[in-house]
Order: sequence, then C-alpha cells, then structure tokens
Amino acid sequence: MQNVDMPPEHQLQTVSATTSNLLSEDGVVDYDALKELVINLGADDVGFVDIDRASMADQKRGLEKVFPAAKSFISIVVRMNREPIRSTARSIANLEFHHQGEEMNTISRKVVSKLEALGIRALNPSMGFPMEMQNFPGKVWVISHKPVAEAAGLGKMGINRNVIHPRFGNFILLGTVAIDARISRYDKPIDYNPCIDCKLCVAACPVGAIAPTGQFDFSACYTHNYREFMGGFTDWVGTIAESGSRKQYESKVTAAESASMWQSLSFGPNYKAAYCMSVCPAGDDVIGQFLKGRKEFLEDVVKPLQQKEEPIYVVPDSDAEAYVKKRFPHKEVRLVDNSLRPNTIAAFIGGLRSVFQRNKASDVDINLHFTFTGKEPAIATVRINKGKLEVTKSHDGVADLKVTTDSTFWIDFLNHRRSIPLGLLTGKLRLAGSPVHLLQFKKCFHA
Repeated sequence: MQNVDMPPEHQLQTVSATTSNLLSEDGVVDYDALKELVINLGADDVGFVDIDRASMADQKRGLEKVFPAAKSFISIVVRMNREPIRSTARSIANLEFHHQGEEMNTISRKVVSKLEALGIRALNPSMGFPMEMQNFPGKVWVISHKPVAEAAGLGKMGINRNVIHPRFGNFILLGTVAIDARISRYDKPIDYNPCIDCKLCVAACPVGAIAPTGQFDFSACYTHNYREFMGGFTDWVGTIAESGSRKQYESKVTAAESASMWQSLSFGPNYKAAYCMSVCPAGDDVIGQFLKGRKEFLEDVVKPLQQKEEPIYVVPDSDAEAYVKKRFPHKEVRLVDNSLRPNTIAAFIGGLRSVFQRNKASDVDINLHFTFTGKEPAIATVRINKGKLEVTKSHDGVADLKVTTDSTFWIDFLNHRRSIPLGLLTGKLRLAGSPVHLLQFKKCFHA
C-alpha cells in the first residue's frame, strides 16, 4: 500500500519511523540512516563531506555569507538515461537534462524538508539554474558540485571535465545540500579514476575544447555549447539592439536560430553539444557496449555526432574557429562575439586561463607585469611561453613589458569602450618596454 492511500496519522508514523534514528542526543546525524533517507527520496547515490576538509576551503568561503552555519555537505547523484544524451536530436538530449535536473532539485528539496522537520538547518542550492546572475560574468554559482562529489567518493573528473561515477559513468547530474550538523562519519575520495583515457571526448568535441594532452579551452566550450545561456544570450540581445531593421537582424541571425532562442526561453536553455558526455564509455554500467565492440561503438555513438551537419559557434580568429574549419568542414562556422569579457580586475586576472588561446600563443614567449591603480588596485604577472600560460598575483621574473593602468580604463578597454591610444594620451595607461609585446599578449586571448 502506498503512502497516498494511508490516513494522515499513518503517514506521520511512517515518516517518524524513517527518521527516528537519524539524530543522536548529541546532535550528530547517523551516517547509515541519512544515506538510507536520501536514497529513499530518489537519489541514485550519495556521499558525505566534512566542510572543514582542506579540499572544501573554496566551498566553505562561498557559503560564509549565504549559510555560515554549514558543517557538512550531502553530495547527491542522479543517473541520466544514456541513449537520449547520445542522440543526434539534441531536443531529446536536452529533455533528459531538464527532466533530471528538476528531479535533482526535487530530491534535494525533500532532503531539506525532512531534515528541517528534525530541527536540522539545511540549504539546497540549485543543481544548475537559477544562479546568482548579479555576479555575471564572475562566479554565479553558490556551490561547485563537482569537487564536493569527488570529495564524497562519488567519482573523479575525467579528461572531459565531467565527474565519472564508478558505476554510472558520466551520465549523471550532481546536487549538494549543506547542513548545520556533523555526520557520524564521512566519505573519502575514491583511489582511482574511472576515466579510461580513450580520448573519444577529444574526437567528438566539435570545437576542439579538449586537447589530447588534457588541456581545456573553456571559452571554446562555453561559446558553443552554452550559446543560449548567459553570455550567448546577452550577445544575441546586443545583435537585436544593433540591428536597425528586420532585414539587418535576419542577415545576422537565421530563422532557426531565433526559434531556437525562443525554445530556450520558453522551455529552459538548451545545450548545443555536450558530446564529451555522450561518447564517454567509462563506468561499470556503461563500458560493456564499448568493450563488446569498439568499432561498432564508434559507428553507433561517436560518428553520428561527428558527421552531424550543424552550426558551430566560435569567436572570430580563435583556436576553435581554426579547429572547426580543419576538422569538421561540413559543419557551419557561425562567428559570434566573445561573451567572457570581465567587469572587474579580479575577474580579468582570474579569467585569463579561460580565454587563453594555446595555439595562437604557440610562438609567443613574453613576461608581462601588470600594475592596476585606482578603483581596484592590484598587481599580476602574465607569463606566456610557447602555448603555456602562467598567471600570478605578484610581480615575478624580469618583465619584457610593464603595464601600469587605471583599473577602470583597463576594464573599459577590454569591453571595447576605450582604446590603447586614448589611454596613452590621457595617462591612464603607461608602458615600460616594447609595445609589440602588448600586441603579442592580445593575440593570445579573445578580443
């Protein structure tokens, strides 16, 4: 008999029986009882992490203003169906993403409700969206689910930057609940990585965001896969604002692209690819098909995504543009604006790795010292050495070029509101060394 058929008093007794052994007299939550509770509420796996663990320092700082009482994390896994995610019909894949995302948020909310009834304060940030968009393009999320899941023993990050669960592979969504109580024991990270280093994610990525060496071009992935999220949306709005007529707008945006944006606005933003997840064969429940016939796996799973004719969104003169034209000439290159321009000096320094173009920088060897004055005083060293980038918040080594600039001017320059000549004329920008090095610096990052 299901609970919905039971009288109210019977339902209360059932809930009480489920949670009566959860909390000890000293306020510590029982590990086994809590795990049983979360699984019964619909999770496919769960793990627990002490918020004071060294690896959780960033997550703890992120909660200081939101939920300073937090003492433990509950990391939750919800499994997704594989075939929908692998489909070349991305509407099917996105339906699975959206459905299971809502499922995760529902489970997390139920966990919070159960714990709250026991007097345990708990908080459940969203699995994905909504996020703190007033911070965009900086950190908009409250908790990073991936490092919490790794710390909870629920998997390891693969070369595709997805957490790979030992059983379910990367066909999972992650959620986190923070609670103001200690748990009787905590989980530890697993001692191996389920990623089998097959490089299929490298082969399938339409923008070359994943290098065989493990390097990751965040901006390439973000620009295409997240075209109808955040920055891509603001770029689209800018296109509307700059279009003087319907004819001019339609010369830049196709009818299918307008309809796709409408769909994302109406039914939730749609990912353009996520092929790195689609082709991943790792995980005990997943790998059988790959081991049974690798050639057949390539034919059935990988090649349909590679061969799909589709628009690929890239920033002009980027590594991604060159990659698509060389690797996937049958896919249509769509040039769009860079949507990862910083609005603070902290975002500029912290975001350099995200927009670094390692192939464009393959012949560059420079060391730049930045000194920012005015509203956001700061210093930084940017070292570019043959396709490798190092950024520090100090002045290190001998500088080929010293850049001293007003922080507000520099942000305006990065957002195309000010120019280098204007900065030099007004004294807002001063260079010590050859200006050629500034041009070399510029070519290594999105304009």
